[in-house]
This record gives sequence, structure tokens and C-alpha cells, in this order.
Amino acid sequence: MTDPDAPSLPTLAVPQWVGAVAGIASGVLAVAVGMLLAALTDVVSPIDAVGSEVIDRSPRWLKEWAIDTFGSQDKFVLRLGIVVILAIAAALIGAAATRRPWVGTVGFLAFGVIGALAAAHRPGETAGAGIPSVLGAIVGAVVLRVLARPKPIEVPGPSQVPLGWDRRRFFITSGAAAGVGVMAIGLSKAVADDRVQAVRRATNDSLPPLDDPSLLDEVPADATASPETPYITPNDDFYRIDTALSFPRADPADWSMEITGMVDTPLTLTYADLLALPQEERIVTLCCVSNKVGGEYIGNAVWRGVMLRDLLERAGIRPGAEQVFSTSLDGWTCGFPVEAAMDGRDAMIVLGMNGSTLPLEHGFPARLVVPGLYGYVSATKWLQSIELTTWDREGYWVPRGWSRLGPIKTQSRIDVPRSGAIAAGRQKIAGVAWAQQRGIAKVEVRVDGGDWQEARLAADLTDDAWRQWVLDWEATPGEHLLEVRATDKTGDTQTEERAPVAPDGATGHHRVKVFVD
Repeated sequence: MTDPDAPSLPTLAVPQWVGAVAGIASGVLAVAVGMLLAALTDVVSPIDAVGSEVIDRSPRWLKEWAIDTFGSQDKFVLRLGIVVILAIAAALIGAAATRRPWVGTVGFLAFGVIGALAAAHRPGETAGAGIPSVLGAIVGAVVLRVLARPKPIEVPGPSQVPLGWDRRRFFITSGAAAGVGVMAIGLSKAVADDRVQAVRRATNDSLPPLDDPSLLDEVPADATASPETPYITPNDDFYRIDTALSFPRADPADWSMEITGMVDTPLTLTYADLLALPQEERIVTLCCVSNKVGGEYIGNAVWRGVMLRDLLERAGIRPGAEQVFSTSLDGWTCGFPVEAAMDGRDAMIVLGMNGSTLPLEHGFPARLVVPGLYGYVSATKWLQSIELTTWDREGYWVPRGWSRLGPIKTQSRIDVPRSGAIAAGRQKIAGVAWAQQRGIAKVEVRVDGGDWQEARLAADLTDDAWRQWVLDWEATPGEHLLEVRATDKTGDTQTEERAPVAPDGATGHHRVKVFVD
């Protein structure tokens, strides 16, 4: 009989937490191998491919929540979320593999296939884009199989009686696997960043000088009502809202765009072709449809490029064409009425921004800017093609519940003071108002629901740009509610009725609570 009081001998049974650690280490290495191979072969990263599919397939409410909650950091949060989910999944797979080794192999290969399908599905990629994900998964599965079955302790050689699994060797091996993975991720990021920097270097000084002085140098001082909000938004401060997890990269020497569809003469234009055409500058305010009342997703810039109507006239628009449908290098699409390109407004294919080449973040080598329309129907970055078509085609956001037409609404915002405490005495209430294509005729402010007081308007340079305003206010101690409304040049005063950003832009008066000491 077995003595129940006798000490038990160690066995080779491995706790599931050890398998979880092995799964995470193997997962790090699998992802790293996939990312490094993708970077070296210049295809989409598996993480970015999966993230882009998540963005494309997410419901509208989730996208709105992400933008409203995280703003321009939404893409970082998405990547972080994918990494966390992968880490949890790898840990669970690793724990299960300590009892059933086949689970580790099947689990890792399943994730590899998912990454491969996502990569191959991305615009501009081929089936070969999925190879890095599959190879990374194979490496991870092999490493997990080794780590989840640690070697027994040998003292100094194999023992006839199991002494347990070698913890020291396990942690060294799994740590080495994770360490190699981290280094590979760093190397892949360095390779990808180097390619991005190469594109940035290609943008430098690519614009020829203008014949006339730049509008940037001719903005009068009286166009700015308050120094807190410059009339021209610097490039680095200009908002960025798009669906691209990584920048589409285009060598200006090889890039070209097409104008096709319902036209008499399809056009193919290289970057050099566009630069050789007459260059125009216009001051235009862009606004995101996701900009909530009082929000920051708006900016004013001097855009330089080629008038879209000139190119469409050159191509020849056929009868029946209803929509200017554009596609980005990353597959994003949008469309707006043909009339918006031909009614005299300054719709442009843009090559420059605020006196410099169009930054990569904002669409290099070329993008569309259409005054008076929200960006989700008009402002295609990283432009690849323009097609004249009917309304049978739907842009990216329309089937996701957003309006087919996106005219910008008359709106205003208080920039000074923002919510918080201010000193008693003479203060300035200042901000911006916009109604692109219509212009701002009047801005009014009221305090604590009292009478509307007309603010002083700054210089009016163009109806397509915001107009700044300021009101002198004698602030008395206590809490106060400040409210603003604008009236455009057609006589339309913005509504007080609150509406969400979907499906065609927020409405309502911007209100700010301040406490006066």
C-alpha cells in the first residue's frame, strides 16, 4: 500500500498559468515575425490590417463613440485594444495547450489565417500580403509547443524519478522568445518609419514658386479677434479625422490619379502634370461632420492646387452624370453632386497647405477640398481616382447611416473664455463662426439667458472661411452661462435645437459655463 504520509514526488505536470505565460511569449514572437516580414516586404502590417477591418465593419454608433471619446487618439486606442485582445487570447490558448497541445497549434494558426485574410483584403494588396501573418503564426505555434512542455530537471543528467519541470530554463526560454519578439517589433517599426520618412522627404520643396504673393502673407491682422485662435490653423494643429490606421505611401515620381466614368476623355495625371497646371490658392475652412457643438474638429488653411472644374471640363462631363465619386489610396470613398464642382465654388485638387507641400497626414500627394461640404462626402485624402457617375454608387459613410448630402451648417463657437474660473472685471468673449459658401453676417452673444448682444466681427476675407468675433463683457462675481449664435449672409440664424452629429452634422448653440471670482 502507498503511505499517505509519504512526501509526493514532483511530476512533469505543468500548471496552466505556465502555459498562459508561454502563450503570451509565443504570441509576442508571432506578431513580431508577422510585423517584421510585412515591413521588409512593404505590405500592410497584420495589426493594421485587422484594425482596418474592425474600422470598416464597426457600426456607426461605435465609430461615433470612439471619435467622441478618444478624438484623434482613436487609432492608438484601437491598436492597443487589438494587442490586449491578442494577449488574452494567447494566454488562454497557451493555458489550454498544457493539457491539449493541438489547441496551441490550431489556435495560433487560426489567428494567422484571420490576419492573412484581413491583409489580403486591404485595397492595393494582393494575396501575398497575408504571408507574413501566416509565417508569424507558424513560428508562434512551434515556440508555444516547446514552451508549453518544459523539460524536466536534470541533476546532473536524466533522472529515473521525475524531479519536476525546470522553471529556470522555462523562464529564460520564454523571456528570450518575448525579448526577441520585442526587438523584432522595434525593428519593424523602424523600417516602416523609415519608409514614411522617405515619403516626407519627397514632399520637401516639391512645389514650384507662385507667380503672385501667397495668401498666407496677406492675411491682415484684423482677421484675428483673439490670439487664442489664429486665423490660419498651423499644419501641426489642424485636426485629423480619417479611417487610415497607417499612412498610404505614394512616391510622387510614380503616383498618378485618374478621372474616369461618365466623361468624354478619361484623364491620367501624374504629380508632375498637376504641378505644371496653373496653381491657385484659396482660404477654406474645413469641418468634420463629427464635430459636436463647440468642438475642435475644424480648421482654416490656405490651400494650393488646381481647380477641379478645369479638369472636369477638360475631361468633358457626359449628360446624366450626377456624382463626383472619389477614391483614396487606402480604399476610402466619398461622393458629392457634380454641381458642387461646377457651380463656381473653389473645389480643388490640393497639392499644398499653408505655404508648404501638403503634409502626409493631410493627404500627400493630393487631396480634394470642396468648400461648403463636410469632409465625409468631399475631402478625400491620398487621392487615387475621380469617377463621374450616378447616385447608384455610395461612398464609405453613406451605407453606414450618414446622409448622402453633407452641406455644412451655420455654426459658431466660444473660444474665450473656456469653462472654468476667470477674474471679475472687463473680459472678452471671443470665438469663431462659419457658414462656408454663405459667409457670416452677424454673431450674437447672451449671458445668463438675457438679451442677445451683437459681437464685433473681425475682417471678412472670404465666405468660405470662418469669421472671428469678439464681445467686451463686464464680468461680475458668480457663475454665468455664455451662449453664442451666428447668422449667415442669407439671413439664416443657426438653430437653438440640439441635434447629434449623425446623420448630417450637429446643431445647437454653443454654451460655456464660467465662474467669476
